[in-house]
Amino acid sequence: MTEGDAVATEALEHALVFPREMEPIDYLLFRGEQDARSRAALLSINLLDIVPEFERVLAAYERASRVLLRFRQHVVVPPLPVAPPQWIIDPDFDISFHVRRSRLPEPGTIRQLLDFAQPIYAAPFDTARPLWEAHLVEGLTEGGARAALVLKTNHALSDGVGGMELARQLYDFERDADRGPLPPLPVPEDVSPADLMRRAVRRAPVTLVGGAVRRVRGAAGAGARTVRHPGRAVGDARRMLASARRMFGPPPTAPSPLLRRRSLGRRFEWLEFPLDRFRRAAKGAGGSVNDAYLAALCGALRRYHDALGVPIDALPLAMPVNLRTDDDPAGGNRFAGARIAAPIGEPDPARRILLIREQVLTAVAEPAMTALSAVAPVMARLPMPLLNAIASSALTTDVQASNVPGFPEPPYIAGARVVKTLPFGPVPGVAMMVVMLSEGGICYLGVNYDTASVTDRDLFARCLRDGVDEVLALEHEPAHPPAPVGLGSVVTD
Repeated sequence: MTEGDAVATEALEHALVFPREMEPIDYLLFRGEQDARSRAALLSINLLDIVPEFERVLAAYERASRVLLRFRQHVVVPPLPVAPPQWIIDPDFDISFHVRRSRLPEPGTIRQLLDFAQPIYAAPFDTARPLWEAHLVEGLTEGGARAALVLKTNHALSDGVGGMELARQLYDFERDADRGPLPPLPVPEDVSPADLMRRAVRRAPVTLVGGAVRRVRGAAGAGARTVRHPGRAVGDARRMLASARRMFGPPPTAPSPLLRRRSLGRRFEWLEFPLDRFRRAAKGAGGSVNDAYLAALCGALRRYHDALGVPIDALPLAMPVNLRTDDDPAGGNRFAGARIAAPIGEPDPARRILLIREQVLTAVAEPAMTALSAVAPVMARLPMPLLNAIASSALTTDVQASNVPGFPEPPYIAGARVVKTLPFGPVPGVAMMVVMLSEGGICYLGVNYDTASVTDRDLFARCLRDGVDEVLALEHEPAHPPAPVGLGSVVTD
């Protein structure tokens, strides 16, 4: 590591700030651990070029846990909702509980690795401990790799984009990087749920007065603006209400009859393709890489529906939209949801890209895009049965698709180079979650699907490959005029 790299790393370590109080959206995701159907975890699989020493892997995660406090904190929830849950430095933290070692049986294929990771993903976290676990898996003989690191984190720790920023503390950018001495140990705390409640009761008078003052000031400011510009205020309210109805109301199109069933069964699928070819294909059709990604997914779903004799024109697809700013604290979740009627019935991939682009640009411009953060504090306090009932009534989306930028060059961890990164996201009541991560010039597509919805796994795997190949073939087509606006903001979880 050069002197400049060391300074940059030290600055990044000291720049990370983790709020003690849990944000409402993060708490909603944390509460999902209570129900097997609503658990939300992120899982990444790093394929490694060598088998790293297990002690070096332990040391890498030990160092990371001293800087990424969420890796050393557990969640403490007061018994009554008189105060927000808090992230507390775990006094019983044990790195050996979180980092484990396994070995694949022969022949050690990537498919075997995915099958190994699926039950890890499905298992609940021990919520009395920090919400992550890592597995060094040896015996891999495929994909230019000899081992793999499987990292599972609860979605409450961070979304995908925030997670990539946190990952800089875990990964190196040369094989034998020297990060210097270990950062100091975070000071552990022994805080019980009852302690949080007692503190909140003691602070209640001050908290109530301060909250009342803030509400009065806010209402006075809003009232003054309404008096000065009554027409604008009414128009803004109408536009916001109409936008909220589009975002949280009925889906933009009917769900697929083929993907209707939901269960606890999960299966991982993946593929990879060159980013430069995909970018040329997208540009040739007049769209962005994100448009081409969604068009490839739509092409795969069209083939799958047609092959099973259930052709449809469209299905509801949701995309997390990144809302993170440079001023936001580290970790946590800063995203909103956009929905489109995915045009899977359109056979022309170039036309499909343009149709998707038009819908996405409209969806991400909705005035109510940030409305989830406004309702999350109320939803986070609802009883779990009522929260599950609301979630069940709103299950009208078939597919979620996320696009996450990775590192420009493959990183290293514990002296091993990452040769592939396979990303998998949660299936929150949808038929499938698809994540595309671009790293080192390669796009890695990870699909986590409900086995009750996608019942022919071999057919779906072929359709997924064919859908991507269909879009890649556009790189040789005559270029369309480029669209005027890019979709850099549509990167997520």
